[in-house]
Amino acid sequence: MTTASTLRRRRAAAGLALAGALALSGCAGNAATAPKATDQASGGSSPALKEPDVNGDGKVVIGVLSPGDINDHGYYQSFVDSAAAFAKEKGWTIIKRGSVDANDGLSAARALCQQHVDLVALGGTDLKTAIPASEEPVCARTAWYVPAAKGVVTQTPKILLSTDNPNQTQLAGGYAAGLKMKAAGVTKAGFVTGPKASFSVAGAKAFTAGIREVIPNAKVLVTYTGDYNDSAKAKEAMQAQISQGAKLIYPNLGGATDAATQLANASGVMTLTPGTDRCASTNPKFDISVIFNPGSYFLAALEEFAKNNLKMGTTRVWQMGVDPYPTVKFCDPKGDEAKKLAEFIKKIGSKEIDADAEVKRLG
Repeated sequence: MTTASTLRRRRAAAGLALAGALALSGCAGNAATAPKATDQASGGSSPALKEPDVNGDGKVVIGVLSPGDINDHGYYQSFVDSAAAFAKEKGWTIIKRGSVDANDGLSAARALCQQHVDLVALGGTDLKTAIPASEEPVCARTAWYVPAAKGVVTQTPKILLSTDNPNQTQLAGGYAAGLKMKAAGVTKAGFVTGPKASFSVAGAKAFTAGIREVIPNAKVLVTYTGDYNDSAKAKEAMQAQISQGAKLIYPNLGGATDAATQLANASGVMTLTPGTDRCASTNPKFDISVIFNPGSYFLAALEEFAKNNLKMGTTRVWQMGVDPYPTVKFCDPKGDEAKKLAEFIKKIGSKEIDADAEVKRLG
């Protein structure tokens, strides 16, 4: 999962994402016990590294690089918070750096390795530019955790990939949005995100497809601001969609999420979270949590790292409707909304509903 998809968040905005994520405070993912992944497929692992003290210096140090704001109360912060909580429990040290530009990814990774970290963890696929450092002598005795959407990052023997399918998450988010819209008697929604890229375009299509599962004639406005963290641009886009009659808007953003959602709240517009469970939040307030929280995935990885079981050269795949995450939930479900959403998610897990096919159907 990237800046928020990079979300999915995934988000994400990826969505994902594990993206995401991973994906990421009213956030999910800080629980003591992490969920287990559905699948771990070998990609040809590298020579064994003894974890968690990979470099054998008598201490464990985790280095985290994030492309986004690690104090965003959302996607990017959840990634760091999960690591920090687990590290404190284990007596480990965390070195973290947020808002790392993609152009600085390689040098930032080298700098972490020079500080004798045992694990380098990337908070999004924007920082795939850092991965070549895993092959360099400076990072020779270092494990790597990389959340990435399928096909975005090439598997190598030096890294572990963590992935989900952001189309599943955004489709389910759209379905939940459609149920809320139908109950409110409205047919126009909005999707505000950052840069226009293949994953963000796919995310908008999946979200639209989900809404149209409930309201076939629904209209969905889509705006690409070019930046997940620019609050001024996000508010401008949000206001434009509100002015055009959107009654539910998905701020599929990073650091700009709260500013955009506060504006929506002031206008009585329903909203969704991009990656984390923030149903407990009151300022801003959300109606639906779209959860592809990278912190949950990363926590599972750290638990295995502590057991000397985090295998480089492998990929972990997280499946909606099978694993606890990713998922979608209503913050205040009415009637049979929660039941219908659960049934829809279950169908994604059983492959009765193919999220990728739905995105292709919309062209």
